[in-house]
Amino acid sequence: MNNSIGNAARVLGAGLRTLLVLTLVCGVIYPLLVTGVAQALFHPQANGSEAKSGGKVVGSTLVGQRYDLPLKKGEDTPAPDLKWFQPRPSGGLGTNSVNTRYKLILSGATNRSGDDTELIQWVKDAKAAVVKDNSTADFTVRPRDVPADAVTSSGSGLDPDISPQYAELQVHRVAEKNGLAVAEVRKLVDDHTTGRTLGFMGEPRVNVLQLNVALRDLVRG
Repeated sequence: MNNSIGNAARVLGAGLRTLLVLTLVCGVIYPLLVTGVAQALFHPQANGSEAKSGGKVVGSTLVGQRYDLPLKKGEDTPAPDLKWFQPRPSGGLGTNSVNTRYKLILSGATNRSGDDTELIQWVKDAKAAVVKDNSTADFTVRPRDVPADAVTSSGSGLDPDISPQYAELQVHRVAEKNGLAVAEVRKLVDDHTTGRTLGFMGEPRVNVLQLNVALRDLVRG
């Protein structure tokens, strides 16, 4: 009887010591080590890839955001603020029915097939809007020049980047709205165009948030 109790006590003691050691290693030492390495070697990424303007955080370069005018009475969706470069359609940005106090970011795709009639109409309407919004007195956008990312959202709906082609399409409109030379705005786009990762992965891209931060600095100049 005493032997059984002693064995049980030893097993229980060993289990408790193992629990304490694993808690210390996995719950304290390992997280601190990973956090320290991340902060030392990947500081911007470890802190959310924040973008700053005027010393203030204005967003994350990993998450797309819209540039719209204030919602007017009777409008369901706000009109785009055309003095800024616009992102691709952001199907993942909006409100939700769970938390109505904050406009949280919802990520997701439409999951509609390519022959879905409503999706086709969305694309046609989006293309017409891109042509209209970006045509200026000295620059006419042709429907065939509108790239796919200008009229379709990404799989997440939160893509922070647009193609260089879509950015170039907006140059004349942005220059006109801000009283800038087209060459100045085009240089901004060129300076903020990122090539393929490691030279072969993905596609060239332009981060809209970083581009608009640079645009605001140029306008305030």
